[in-house]
Amino acid sequence: MLDVNQLMVFFENAIALNDFSLQVNAGEIVGVVGPNSAGKTTLMNTLSGLIIDMQIKEKRKGGERITVYGSITYEGEDITRTKPSDRVRRGIVLSRERHPVFPESSVLENLKIAGYLRSRQEVQDGIANAIHLFPALEALKQKKAGFLSGGEQQMLAIGMALIVQPKLLLLDEPLLGLSPMMQNTLMDAIVALNQERGITVILCEQFARPVFPVIDRGYILENGMLTLSGTGEELMQNPEIKAAYFGI
Repeated sequence: MLDVNQLMVFFENAIALNDFSLQVNAGEIVGVVGPNSAGKTTLMNTLSGLIIDMQIKEKRKGGERITVYGSITYEGEDITRTKPSDRVRRGIVLSRERHPVFPESSVLENLKIAGYLRSRQEVQDGIANAIHLFPALEALKQKKAGFLSGGEQQMLAIGMALIVQPKLLLLDEPLLGLSPMMQNTLMDAIVALNQERGITVILCEQFARPVFPVIDRGYILENGMLTLSGTGEELMQNPEIKAAYFGI
């Protein structure tokens, strides 16, 4: 479904991703795990195409130069230079880190805003699906998003991504700042949307413990470079991973 080949991303002379390759098959949950500043968000921005908008904005204001090398193939077609809006239309949808919602709008309004590329009926169906996945949103529909807890905002952010009807869902640090209980709730929801709706998922996270048990395959990203890969079970049993991420 997705083939990332020798991806390199530079911000001026600083390298954020270095010769990174990744493959994702349809129907998988693939994890990319690494510490802060490992390059996870840069990877998500590049897969979603947001890096192209960032390049344009920086060029207009004479800011830092952003350079991308390598290739991204999606469903057999090279999308390395494809605009982010066209990637969304093809089913590649990013849920960004730190719960990006419209704080002055209600939960229901946020969900409707997310469906601007879809028909009214598709938006209504999407809202129903989001509430089915996250029942807690039902009682919060009229509440302003800015007054939600971190966990509630993350549920809303993922619900907004689902409104767009993704085939490939990119989740950037969805567990950031959440309690262990809420982390488990979100991981259960991610598994459910993968199994029940057949959505392929790439999950970037620094918290390995809740991620490894549910992923089909995983990649360890450190300092912009791939250091290890394998199934979730293989990574959990790796002594280096145990020491680095589980403290054992």
